[in-house]
Amino acid sequence: MNPLLDFSGLPRFPEIKPEHVTPAVDALLAENRALVDRLAAEAGAPGWDSFVQPLEDANERLSRAWGQVSHLNAVVNSPALREVYNENLPKITAYYADLSQNLALFGKFKALRSAPEFEALSAPRQKIIDNEVRDFRLGGAELPEDKKPRFKAIQEELSALSARFEENLLDATNDFGLIVENESELAGIPADALQAAREAAQKDDKSGWKFTLHAPSYMPVMQYADNRGLREQIYRAYVTRASEFPPATSPEGKGKAEHPQGVGHGCKAAEAATTALWDNTGLIADILRLRREAARLLGFDHYADVSLSTKMAQSPQQVLDFLDDLAKRAKPYAERDYRELTEFARDELGLANLAAWDVAYAAEKLRLKRYAFSDNEVKQYFPETVVLPGMFKVVETLYGLSIKQTPAPVWHGDVRFYTLSDSKGEPVGQFYLDLYARDHKRGGAWMDDAITRRRKDGAVQVPVAYLNCNFSAPVGGKPALFTHDEVITLFHEFGHGLHHLLTRIEDLGVSGISGVEWDAVELPSQFMENFCWEWEVVRHMAKHVDTGEVLPRSLFDKMIDAKNFQSGMQTVRQIEFSLFDMHLHYDFDPDSGKTALQLLDEIRRRVAVMFPPDYNRFPNNFSHIFAGGYGAGYYSYKWAEVLSADAYSLFEESGVLSPEAGHRFWSEILGVGGSRSALESFTAFRGREPSIDALLRHNGMTGI
Repeated sequence: MNPLLDFSGLPRFPEIKPEHVTPAVDALLAENRALVDRLAAEAGAPGWDSFVQPLEDANERLSRAWGQVSHLNAVVNSPALREVYNENLPKITAYYADLSQNLALFGKFKALRSAPEFEALSAPRQKIIDNEVRDFRLGGAELPEDKKPRFKAIQEELSALSARFEENLLDATNDFGLIVENESELAGIPADALQAAREAAQKDDKSGWKFTLHAPSYMPVMQYADNRGLREQIYRAYVTRASEFPPATSPEGKGKAEHPQGVGHGCKAAEAATTALWDNTGLIADILRLRREAARLLGFDHYADVSLSTKMAQSPQQVLDFLDDLAKRAKPYAERDYRELTEFARDELGLANLAAWDVAYAAEKLRLKRYAFSDNEVKQYFPETVVLPGMFKVVETLYGLSIKQTPAPVWHGDVRFYTLSDSKGEPVGQFYLDLYARDHKRGGAWMDDAITRRRKDGAVQVPVAYLNCNFSAPVGGKPALFTHDEVITLFHEFGHGLHHLLTRIEDLGVSGISGVEWDAVELPSQFMENFCWEWEVVRHMAKHVDTGEVLPRSLFDKMIDAKNFQSGMQTVRQIEFSLFDMHLHYDFDPDSGKTALQLLDEIRRRVAVMFPPDYNRFPNNFSHIFAGGYGAGYYSYKWAEVLSADAYSLFEESGVLSPEAGHRFWSEILGVGGSRSALESFTAFRGREPSIDALLRHNGMTGI
């Protein structure tokens, strides 16, 4: 049996091969199209059981099968898998485009919405029908017949362009490899990072140390390497990925930037292919044009209006006002941070001009001087073998659950599988954990749903999630070590996972994260980050990798003192990205002659305090908005941070590990999924609408 067509349990990952994809997709699409034709032709009045349920069942099967293919393409990408993925992506896109334009189905949902039966449906089912009516309109169902083919073609082209954007970035990242043969060039880089680089070189049958653009390799160089020329070379390679520039390690790319110290004769470049095929510049303009054209076909002035139709924010201007207000509050703190950093770099490090590739390095040195600890010192107290049980303990305490590792088929030997169970031992949810960076795995960290909770055939389907990170793998026979920032990232993604896994809703369309407004999706994830700053939590998940000593309270207190170190600079950086995204999709014209990069420069002049070199091509790397679903939605991180900080303030009042507060958060936020508006859920939990004050306090931005 084709493993992609088996929905009886967990995915059969070890058995899935590229040759399974096309037959499975074709079979499911044929079944679904036949069902759609039958449902559209039925003459009787539509009902939930006779109309909505069969359609949900069919689309869930397709979603689960294609979800497995998409997931594998992200975590174990290969030429064969990529080829079959791109071959079938247009079919999937076309099916959903046809579905969203089907007037017969649209008519049946509208008829059900106005029928007496609607009032007898549960609130989640009513919300699903309301969402369907809205989404049919956004999908072009009400377009004139002569406009529908163009709208469908746009959806297919956008889907292909977004996939290409992500592939270009992955290929450009994987292509870079810098071999350093002279150890003196690597002064300052921590021993564990050097060990990983040594093992990477040995894997390629090279001597010396190999550095890549994957975060666990890139970040230690930027933060700790005393060799300024090495930092600049790695920085340049990173910020020019998927751009018009040749790789920094190629003969064409080398030497285009000044290298004050150089990397010397002890460095040589690994083979690097041309980036001509990986340049995302043209894709950015094409994506923006197509999104704008689709929006105008639907009767909107801007793509941002389409995007916000499914979000909490009511208009692009409301978002811009929110960001501008936050920028006004944050910029004085950012200016203070930058002034302190430049003065320190000049006086203590001899850096007369603080460059972009100096910032992380100088910040680490300033942190060490001011707070008498380094990130690397703290990292020794966060071995994976202690961090994971500590994180699980938080969830077990707040929600009365237990988390145990259980066997399951996985896609890579590093992946583990866990089950959350209630006090009776009944499974509540399950999740895969894929923590380490590797070649052919998408960068960043993310959660995705594998199976969604629902009631089917009298039984509840247990939800399953994917949790993915890109941390350093274990080296030298020791457990993997996480920086505190990586611990925060892990808690963040686990918060997303809990949102999916702890839902109590049993109808697919609003179960878990389904149907939740995009700018509220980050609430549970950012909420979880707060626990990483609580002694009652940290003392249970921080023990020295060599001695087993618990993180000293004195060191933790220093971490707290440094918690908001440079938070002003970090905040305006996120605001910069959010404004760039919203303006791109609101009042930017890709045909005006102005480029996206020029728009970003204008925004930086308004809100930024640090300016990168001219060759920086951040837009070409910004996969969140061009390939990740955050188009005209990147502001969601800051919007939801307001919600999460304010929600967490109740735990600060009640006790950070209060089961009572935990169960209230579960009942009013996590449990309800998308069955009601996020504002209703927040108000039900907090007893009032959200306030920005908690966010400013958490970020130390009060007093100026």
